[in-house]
Amino acid sequence: MTSAKIHPVILCGGAGTRLWPVSRRDRPKPFLPLIGETTLFQQAIERTSDASQFAAPMIVAGEAHADLVEQQLAGMSCTAKLIIEPAARNTAPAIALAAERLDPAAIMLVCPSDHHIADTSAFCAAARAAAELAENDYLVSFGIAADRPETGYGYLKRGEALPGGFAIERFVEKPDLTTAQAYLESGEYSWNGGIFAFRAGAFLDELAQHRPDMAALVRRAADDGREDGARFNPSSEAFAAITGESVDYAVMENTARAAMVPADMGWSDIGNWAALQDALQGEASGNVAPENSELANCKNVLAISDGPRISAIGLEDVCIIVDGDEVLVTTRDGAQKVGTLSGPNEQ
Repeated sequence: MTSAKIHPVILCGGAGTRLWPVSRRDRPKPFLPLIGETTLFQQAIERTSDASQFAAPMIVAGEAHADLVEQQLAGMSCTAKLIIEPAARNTAPAIALAAERLDPAAIMLVCPSDHHIADTSAFCAAARAAAELAENDYLVSFGIAADRPETGYGYLKRGEALPGGFAIERFVEKPDLTTAQAYLESGEYSWNGGIFAFRAGAFLDELAQHRPDMAALVRRAADDGREDGARFNPSSEAFAAITGESVDYAVMENTARAAMVPADMGWSDIGNWAALQDALQGEASGNVAPENSELANCKNVLAISDGPRISAIGLEDVCIIVDGDEVLVTTRDGAQKVGTLSGPNEQ
């Protein structure tokens, strides 16, 4: 078992559209107390707070959210470093910036800041298993245990067994329902949870092989950057020249060293209001609502309000959200399309 500490890299980003109207561009999902009294970002930091296993976190965020990050870190027992992205360029450049700031031998654990994980012990066990593989220069994804035929996630097909995990035989895009059902029944597929572990130097080597222009620009952005206390500001000029791309497309689907560790940890990406409802686990009827609301003859209804009382009769599979002067009503199925409305994009 590796004795080296794992370096958490927490990615903060997003336009705040998928959980509109509660989530807004100036205060997106990671910085909201959606499950419990702390925010998803604070929970992500807390999950990696065991100093015997994890080093101090490195956080990658845009300038618009840097102050929010520091405000929410205040009072938490960690000394985080913050990389300020000069522009949004998707996950591959963001991860590469962090890798450039670490020792090449460091094991990175890349975590989105806006996911919910119910079982921290299972998360930490998966992190240890992933670190073991990463020390042998595998690029490791967390393979989330699939418990339903979900069409909103990508999938990983397990290949040959490795110590503590499996090789990834192939990456699969979001399937239709029939295909997702077949994946679930086969037992060979996991959800791609967007959590990764790799040695910093190995990741940069793979990026240079598969996306040499991106790797060169990230290196220049890091080399020409400047320190400002706990903040690091990469070169805006070099970083803005990058063509953005996800880490899956840029690296993971191209490397010959892709691996996965199984992770059954009560995971959700809280990607829409229906996903939040599932994570909150309401009463037997499936309803989730504040005490001052009244849901009569309703089933699987989510009601969230920052003040006004919500009353509903005879509804099923509906989300009702009230925030300030904005009201959203959607079916659970329609919740995935909230970001396409004009309201979230006029923030």
